[in-house]
Amino acid sequence: MSKLPLLAFVLAAFAAVAFSPKELPSNQYGFDNGVWYNVTGQIPGSHTYNCNELENSDCLYASPDTSTPINPGEDREFVKMPAALPQ
Repeated sequence: MSKLPLLAFVLAAFAAVAFSPKELPSNQYGFDNGVWYNVTGQIPGSHTYNCNELENSDCLYASPDTSTPINPGEDREFVKMPAALPQ
C-alpha cells in the first residue's frame, strides 16, 4: 500500500507522454503538377490547398522532395486550390 502513490505517479507520467499530441514538422510542402508549394502554417481550405483521398499517395512532406512524407501511407493527394500559393 505504501507504494501506491508512486505507482499512480508513474502511470500518470506515462499517460502524459504517451497521449500528448505529436508536433508537426516545422516545414510542410505539397507537390502539385510538378511544382512544390510551401504550405507551412497554412490551413487547408478553398483558398489554399486540400488533401483529397487518393490511394498510394501522400499529401504533405517535411521538405521539397518525395522521400520525406509527414504521414506516410495516408492515401491523400495534395491539391492546390485556385487561389495563388507561394511556390
